[in-house]
Amino acid sequence: MYALVDCNNFYVSCERVFQPHYNGKPVVVLSNNDGCVISRSNEAKKIGIAMGVPAFKIKDLVQQHQIQVFSSNYVLYGDLSQRVMKILEHYTPNVEVYSIDEAFLNFEGHTISDYDSLGTQIQERIMSWLSIPTGIGFAPTKALAKIANKIAKKYPERTRGVYTIDTEEKRIKALKWTKIEDVWGIGFRLTKKMHLQKIVTAFDFTLPHNEAFIKKEMGVIGLRLKYELEGRSVLALNEPKTKRTIAITRSFEHDISDYKLLKERVATFASLCAEKLRLQNSCCYAVILYLQKNKYKTTDTRYSYYRLKTLSFPSNTAFSISNVAVQLLQEGYQEGELYKKAGVIVTEIIPANQKQFHLFDDENPKYQKIMEVMDAYYKKNGVRKIRLGSQDLQRTWKMKQQHLSKKYTTNFEEIIEVKCQ
Repeated sequence: MYALVDCNNFYVSCERVFQPHYNGKPVVVLSNNDGCVISRSNEAKKIGIAMGVPAFKIKDLVQQHQIQVFSSNYVLYGDLSQRVMKILEHYTPNVEVYSIDEAFLNFEGHTISDYDSLGTQIQERIMSWLSIPTGIGFAPTKALAKIANKIAKKYPERTRGVYTIDTEEKRIKALKWTKIEDVWGIGFRLTKKMHLQKIVTAFDFTLPHNEAFIKKEMGVIGLRLKYELEGRSVLALNEPKTKRTIAITRSFEHDISDYKLLKERVATFASLCAEKLRLQNSCCYAVILYLQKNKYKTTDTRYSYYRLKTLSFPSNTAFSISNVAVQLLQEGYQEGELYKKAGVIVTEIIPANQKQFHLFDDENPKYQKIMEVMDAYYKKNGVRKIRLGSQDLQRTWKMKQQHLSKKYTTNFEEIIEVKCQ
């Protein structure tokens, strides 16, 4: 039996954990640079705030209904997500973190007589320990668990946020209720093709006469999805894998033309890539720099720039990766142009324990020691106070964040204060 645990309106829920006076009130969270809405409370949904709507288009609604607006606080969201996943590991070691707010659980080998009671227990523990509401769906397969979770969240009064597909009758009823566009893995383009084939629901998708069409359009992936919806488990939990490519790309809070400011951003992105490499015990052989100009303010027909450079030796230190990224910036920078976005990508990644040393050209061994000190400090204090000289010592991310909340769980200077009287 599988379970899909999904945190309700996760980003909004994270903000409410430390500001409970916003419970029951309309709240939205904006994307990077306060661009568009990426999370809404149920109250905001009822007002008519759509997912992905640009922030400037809802200014009147925000004032009219006194909607609380937050900038994305990914440090806070990431930390609370890890805490949710740690709680889930108390119930089974077989946990696949599917996204920042979702996880699949596999209860194979467990003797459980009442899954609804188990779901309620998991819900109550997460709510008691973290104050984050969840929806939980149980089913024999991952695809059916997705549907069960959707039903649990759609009808909270009847399901109390937990629903189990454990009979053939429930499975068929759930498939007939689910629109084809809501099936896991069916996107916008496939939905159009399905409708032309008169596949309107998930149940239609499983009918035998549609198998040839599914195989033609979706191949093996489509057949696996069909088997999953039929109740045959063919998608096992995915174990965490070492990333083959790591990228840090960000839009700037305003266009940048000054080389020194651009260099600082590139050095910071490179340093963060190196940090991620060390977290997964890897090294990289190649660095890619990405630059994007403001296409509306340039006469150049080419407004994006990619350049790759191979290192002489594999590395995961901020020194080596940053130096290469800055060299690429020197080659690609054009004076007078306005740059809107930049990024550093590391690739050709290998495990750190497979790193081969070179006789004549190798990295300074002191770099690795410095990285260990930097990582230990960051792990202990939650702030990146030790940085390269080319980085801004005050800010890691330079984005428009006019409604940013505190980093309550990762920064001692912003820890929540309790007044006792």
